[in-house]
Amino acid sequence: MAKIGRNEKCPCQSGKKFKQCCALKEPRLQSQQTQQQELMITLMSAVKKIQQEAINKSVVFHELGVFFFFSTAQGDAWLMEMTECDCVQVAKGGKALDAPIDENSETIEINWSHTFTVGDNHIELTDYADKTVRLLENSPGRELNAAMKRIRNKFSEEQLKKVHLPHPEESTTT
Repeated sequence: MAKIGRNEKCPCQSGKKFKQCCALKEPRLQSQQTQQQELMITLMSAVKKIQQEAINKSVVFHELGVFFFFSTAQGDAWLMEMTECDCVQVAKGGKALDAPIDENSETIEINWSHTFTVGDNHIELTDYADKTVRLLENSPGRELNAAMKRIRNKFSEEQLKKVHLPHPEESTTT
C-alpha cells in the first residue's frame, strides 16, 4: 500500500488535504486501541507483575478496579480486594507463590486466605483457617486507605455489592 503524503488530497474524497482530514483521526484510533488494550488486562497478569516487583524487592502499590496489589522491600506481595476486605499473599521473601485464582472470561474465583483491616501505618490480617491475627510490617496502610475511600466515593454501595456472586451454598429466599 502506498503512503499518502500529508499535502495530498485525502483518500476519503472530502476534498481536504490528508493532514487536515483523516490524518487527524489516526491518533484517536490509536488511543482507543490503547484504552481497549488496557481493559484487556487480566487479574492474573496484574498478579504476575506484582510478583515480579516482589522478586525485585521493589516497593510498589497499585490498583485495578476493586483489587489492590502491593510489594515490599522484603520481597512480599499481596493481592487485596476491597468490597469484602479479602486478601491473599502472592509472593514471600522474593519468591512468587502459586496464586489461588481461577479466571475465565466471565468470572474470577479466588481462594482468599485472609481478611484485612487498615490503619494509618499498618494492615492487620486475620487468617481464615485458624483466625490468627497479625500485623503486616512495612505495609502501605495509608495508600490502601486512600484508594478504598476513592473507590467508595466513585461507586455506590449497591454497585460494589454486585462485584461478588453469591456462593453456591448460600440460599436466597424470595
